[in-house]
Amino acid sequence: MGKRLSSTSRRVITGVFGRLDYKRLESVYCYEGGEKFWRAKREPCRRLGTKVAEALARKLPPGGRSLYVGAGVTELPALLAEALELQRRVEPYNLRRSEVAVLNRAIRSLPIKFRAQDASLAIGLFDHLWIVSVLNDPERFPHLAPLSYGRADPVTFDPVGFTKERRIAQSIMNRCLPKLQLPGLVTTSTEEVIWIADWCHRHKIPYHVERKQYLTALVGDPICFIKIGKK
Repeated sequence: MGKRLSSTSRRVITGVFGRLDYKRLESVYCYEGGEKFWRAKREPCRRLGTKVAEALARKLPPGGRSLYVGAGVTELPALLAEALELQRRVEPYNLRRSEVAVLNRAIRSLPIKFRAQDASLAIGLFDHLWIVSVLNDPERFPHLAPLSYGRADPVTFDPVGFTKERRIAQSIMNRCLPKLQLPGLVTTSTEEVIWIADWCHRHKIPYHVERKQYLTALVGDPICFIKIGKK
């Protein structure tokens, strides 16, 4: 049987989700219908996030460091599990200042603080990198995302826009992956595996994508783990 989070950690996670200001989060995650969205997604987000957190707690050593790129509500269970169960240092970055403010209010008594900055500004090395639903975000990458999900329209597809966004995605990889101490672990969505694999191939670094996947509640992208730097 896999590792389960302690009852204390589970209570903390439940408490944080209870303190979130979902009214303010409506405009961050939805153009309209935000109240209905969070009424439906709040509990699945906590429950499925806790399952991912338990899987992560089995893979990471105590006392290490984790860099979270584009972290938000979905990442809360994993962040809390790392900090409370494994006494790890976690550094979550999120460019949406309004969401960062809501998140930091909900966790102000806990050893975690979200930063409203680019994750490439993080200093030092990390043995775990979390980058989930960042490189296939349809808002940030409207030309790249449809191709990632296999929904690109050959009639309207814009190769110039795609080429520009591909350079941006590769730039994110080039700035964040060198911060991973090898051997290390990457948590990512199945659609983003190809970007990590591309970086590893270009730098001749071995990697292994684990087969097991974990469901998520908000974006819906399945999550998987990649071991990097070890054959």
